[in-house]
Amino acid sequence: MGELPVARTYAPEDHHHNLLATAIGDRQLATEYKIHSYGKSFNGFVAQLLPHEAEKLLEEDNVVSVFPNTHNRLHTTRSWKFLGLPLKLNRHSNVESDIIVGLLDTGISLDCPSFNDRGYGPPPRTWKGKCVTGANFTSCNNKVIGAKYFNLQNAPVSNLSPADDEGHGTHTASTAAGVAVRGASLAGIGVGTARGGVARARIAMYKVCWSSWGCSDMDLLAAFDEAIADGVNLISVSLGGTPRKFFSDPMAIGAFHAVKRGILTACSAGNNGPSTMTVENVAPWILTVAASNTDRHFTTVVDLGNGKKPAGMSINTFTPEKKMYPLISGARASNVSGDGYGNASACDYGSLSKEKVMGKIVYCLGTGNKEFIIKELRGAGIIVGVSDQTDYSTTTTIPGVYVDANTAGKSIDLYINSTKNAQAVIHKTTSTRGPAPYVASFSSRGPQYITLNILKPDLSAPGVDILAGYSKLATLTGDPEDNRRNVFNILSGTSMACPHVAAAAAYVKSFHPDWSPAAIKSALMTTAIPMRIKDNTAELGSGSGQINPVRALDPGLLYNVSMDSYIAFLCKEGYNSSSIGILIGTKGFNCSSIGPPQGTDGINYPSMHTQIIPSNSSISAIFYRSVTNVGFGNSTYKAKVTAPKKGLSIEVIPDTLKFSGVNQELSFKVVLKGPPMPKERKILSASLEWNDSKHRVRSPIVVYKPTL
Repeated sequence: MGELPVARTYAPEDHHHNLLATAIGDRQLATEYKIHSYGKSFNGFVAQLLPHEAEKLLEEDNVVSVFPNTHNRLHTTRSWKFLGLPLKLNRHSNVESDIIVGLLDTGISLDCPSFNDRGYGPPPRTWKGKCVTGANFTSCNNKVIGAKYFNLQNAPVSNLSPADDEGHGTHTASTAAGVAVRGASLAGIGVGTARGGVARARIAMYKVCWSSWGCSDMDLLAAFDEAIADGVNLISVSLGGTPRKFFSDPMAIGAFHAVKRGILTACSAGNNGPSTMTVENVAPWILTVAASNTDRHFTTVVDLGNGKKPAGMSINTFTPEKKMYPLISGARASNVSGDGYGNASACDYGSLSKEKVMGKIVYCLGTGNKEFIIKELRGAGIIVGVSDQTDYSTTTTIPGVYVDANTAGKSIDLYINSTKNAQAVIHKTTSTRGPAPYVASFSSRGPQYITLNILKPDLSAPGVDILAGYSKLATLTGDPEDNRRNVFNILSGTSMACPHVAAAAAYVKSFHPDWSPAAIKSALMTTAIPMRIKDNTAELGSGSGQINPVRALDPGLLYNVSMDSYIAFLCKEGYNSSSIGILIGTKGFNCSSIGPPQGTDGINYPSMHTQIIPSNSSISAIFYRSVTNVGFGNSTYKAKVTAPKKGLSIEVIPDTLKFSGVNQELSFKVVLKGPPMPKERKILSASLEWNDSKHRVRSPIVVYKPTL
């Protein structure tokens, strides 16, 4: 997926056909087997190929890479106030109104009030996109100025249009740039003003995900190709897949061509936590976002007949119709006929008696979706005792709640077994305040294994129990038998965190339109707030910390990265010169023609990270950095290092930076040394902070020892 040649006579489709004909050996078949040509923002095509034909195509001199089409997955209010970005804060409204946020997602629903265009003028003059209509989608407006869909494989899908029949895209779009909607809630839960981080910005939706098909590589690349050409200013992508080498990774390829044109791409980190080495979307030109919580927690209380009130987590929209319901455990509701299979205590399918469950609240042990089983047996509700309590809430299809099996669960079970007439009622969910921020358990952790010395994720943002817009084409839970539909919903995932960061980047860009994508990324990372509550994965989960959009407007110093630096980095990582030359559109490019990047990571990144390989090696790393002064003209920054007392020595050379003017650039290096890490130790966390008494420019330093 290389750069487009500048020659006016170049015809991408003809070139692609010739390449394909050579690989297949038949010009007519080449026409039939080609699916799509990319030619608006970068150069490439999709075709049906046999393995030996793909290998032959890869032998061509002007082909960067050939890789199979895979399917990616989605990374499925109060949050902006929690981040210190209230609606009435000082804003450059006119500039913000000219910013276009592009989202690659499941589509969008204009029935959601978050996309009302009252008070908006026509789209910015820079906009070159269009609105594609179709089933359940008749037009755009001056808020949602563009919408397209991509189904290059002609997969059998419903709603062949930009309409959102899953709700995910509507949720992410409204989180990023939805207008303020007062009194928004999910059935009275989470009542408040729902809005996006840049409420005046415009939205362009590129539908690449289908409920029955997922999000294919070819559609993802087509959306990048179009979005870049259409004139979006930022791209938000809340989906991903298994990390791959950059030239075989559609997200890395699309984001590279975007950053080359001054467009920052924010991507979700994935939902495979808390295990390490699960982070996705890891290219250094991508802003990779973890999910953290806010101080608003949703709690569901159960009243027991004995007066106790155990509480748990869920989004329970149901208001009880009775004061009390009969309560039974799965063990007591077992199907004694012996026809059932599985564990009755866990309410496994077929293990329960319908007569014993009907009209009662059932207490079940274990994980998994037990709600549909109790619903099918006409139960009145469900209480699930889980051994590992989650830190996020899910919407239940019947009155339900998840409680800690070892505390509240034991109390409930003891009560059931102590009386013949156990009773309970599950109340509607309410909101409470709790500790924050911490990284969500589901949020994917680093380190990554594509580029070992780049820390990912980069930072975190709210992604737990986020109230935002939703599509009425989807049910609240996605269950087709769920008849509840609403224009707002509460969802969790790094998918929800990603648009927060895209919006924060847009907010910074509205004040600093001349800043590069790397500069905006640096500002957000170096002003981020470290996690108040940390688990044993530390910065491998949170990166630099939780975003602070207002502080990012005045970061003091910036770690900038030029396109030449990214290219040098690719050379250092071992990508061959000819492939890089095609990618950047430079014939005859050779890595030997540019100076090799210095240091352990070879790039001017705002964080510092090294992996100790082999694991019994001593710690030895050096990071070369340059910072640009965007604070006061005459200023002196002093280095402050925070590090473990034993096992890691950090030296900053020089430890003082004296600037005589704005936009001046100064360099320094950070040297890490230490003995081999103890067997029981995997992570050493430290930080470097440059301080001029007004600005605190912080970079996390993470040493990781992989274990087999």
